Amino acid sequence: MSTPGDGGVSGERVERRSSGKIDCHTHTLPRRWLDLAERLGDDRWPARRRIDACSAEIFVGGRHFRTVPQTCWDVAARLEQMDSAGVAVQWLSTTPVMFSYWADPRRGAEMAAHVNDGIAEMVREAPERFVGLATLPLASTDLALRELERAVTELGLQGVEIGTNIAGLELDDDSLAPVFDAVADLGVPILVHPWDVRGADRLGRYNAMYTVGMPTETAYAATALLLGGVLERLPELRILLAHGGGALAGLLPRIDRGWETWPDRRGTGSRRPAELARSLWADSMVGDGTNLRLVAERLGWDRIVLGSDYPFPFGERAAGGMVERAALDTARREGVLSANARALLGVA
Repeated sequence: MSTPGDGGVSGERVERRSSGKIDCHTHTLPRRWLDLAERLGDDRWPARRRIDACSAEIFVGGRHFRTVPQTCWDVAARLEQMDSAGVAVQWLSTTPVMFSYWADPRRGAEMAAHVNDGIAEMVREAPERFVGLATLPLASTDLALRELERAVTELGLQGVEIGTNIAGLELDDDSLAPVFDAVADLGVPILVHPWDVRGADRLGRYNAMYTVGMPTETAYAATALLLGGVLERLPELRILLAHGGGALAGLLPRIDRGWETWPDRRGTGSRRPAELARSLWADSMVGDGTNLRLVAERLGWDRIVLGSDYPFPFGERAAGGMVERAALDTARREGVLSANARALLGVA
């Protein structure tokens, strides 16, 4: 596969991005809505209904899913908030409700292309402020590879966002190997974001889907990458785990112990999980400084980047505020807030 084209990072753009916070975990929605729910008569597709000039509601399955602000698609409003928070650059990734892995592959490819076109449009409006991440129609390997090539080489998107599982397929499934190969060949990073959490019907109480379910889901996805041979086979692959890797940092000694105890359950990986985990990256959405230090102990300080989950209320309202309050030395603080993101993106 080819390398990123004109939409990639130029020397000038790298220089202009070299100061200020770089937020690697933020979300968008398309400005123009592809309403497949109405067109196909299938309410499993997300539908958007505007409330007013500043917000809209998302419905899935005929039920209210989330109220979203205009900053999901309004570049001017988004830049105003970024400026007030001291954020120089955001990495734009779609809200996971748009993944559509469950759908007919052709429809999923149509939605992915629409979402990626919307992200590319936002990047074109402010190329010094945004890095675009593509979504892929992973229900079909061929269609995913085609959209990956288009998104990176034609649209100029500089990374990929995927879910923690693909309609039930784990990330070490053989069908996904060509996609990981192609991403590694293009030299762009992957953001792994929790979605389609198992046992979700049990997690409605206390809104535990977000507090317990998603962190566990992310840890299991990381376990598949660690034990399934993906990271060993592709050491150049750069994978960023959302929400600080979920529960991975706390569970890693236990995963390591299992690797020692049951050699017949090690999967295809030959390296100790705790050792291999240091090739992963995680964002700083971990809640407090104690958890931040734990993630850094497991992965390394150079593997943590700023992530706020902007613009949603469960995320960090002031991007980087927790990092700035964590009493880190200058090198570690600046690494998390900006320098590590440039390394993750592959920029000197």
